[in-house]
Amino acid sequence: MRKKPIVALIYDFDGTLSPGNMQEFGFIQAIGKTPQEFWTASDGIAKGQDASNILAYMKLMFDEAKKNGVKLRRSDFKKFGQHIQLFEGVRSWFKLINDYGEAHGVKIEHYINSSGLKEIIEGTPIAHEFKHIFACTFIYDENGEAEWPGIAVDYTAKTQFMFKINKGIFSSRDSQKVNESTSDDTKRVPFPHMIYFGDGDTDVPCMKIVTMFGGNSIAVFNPQNQAKRAVAEKLRRQGRVNFITPAVYTKDSRAYRLVCSIIDKIKAESDLKSLARY
Repeated sequence: MRKKPIVALIYDFDGTLSPGNMQEFGFIQAIGKTPQEFWTASDGIAKGQDASNILAYMKLMFDEAKKNGVKLRRSDFKKFGQHIQLFEGVRSWFKLINDYGEAHGVKIEHYINSSGLKEIIEGTPIAHEFKHIFACTFIYDENGEAEWPGIAVDYTAKTQFMFKINKGIFSSRDSQKVNESTSDDTKRVPFPHMIYFGDGDTDVPCMKIVTMFGGNSIAVFNPQNQAKRAVAEKLRRQGRVNFITPAVYTKDSRAYRLVCSIIDKIKAESDLKSLARY
């Protein structure tokens, strides 16, 4: 019996599934700052040291937590994740798409590819929906407290995770298997079977890779934020993405219609490819 084709839906997190940065839903309040104060300070570190914006925000989280007596254990990060606001329909989205895929002969998998913190995402009510979460992490000491960045995911690091999903590699540390040459027919999730969701500049390399290799990229935007819509429209004009849509994930949404249509196309092309082997 022929295996069902796998369709991978790969999501950025901040601005894509949630309307804000995940640090803004508990952590920043716990250290007594406003989001603007925190991000201004983080940008100042990056600019002043000519450093990574990702490592800068991770250092600032560590320093401010220590200064204000806030523990940074995995369990603490997960508690912050419980308070993250999600866009309309996100909680029910995964079952909707899974059911559609099942009814149309494909296997659906969901992934996160984020510059946010894996530990916070793991605390959200949707964490169990993902096959794997690729995101920043900390290293923890013998007391279980964060002491150093473990993984920092910037816009270029995000691209390596696309190739890991392509080859079925779920280790963030791996740098050997992901670079081995393998034939296209042995890759677990072909790029044409990928649907990438993102909202901004850090997603552009991933969007470009997916579209370049025959997959589909979707730029989403907060429907209440015209500036975000303008960013999405620019990405479409530049050919970085195939489609744009409001970040609304209900059954009657444009996002749902788009994804269902793409699934139909992937299944039809998979069937044709199988028939060509006769």
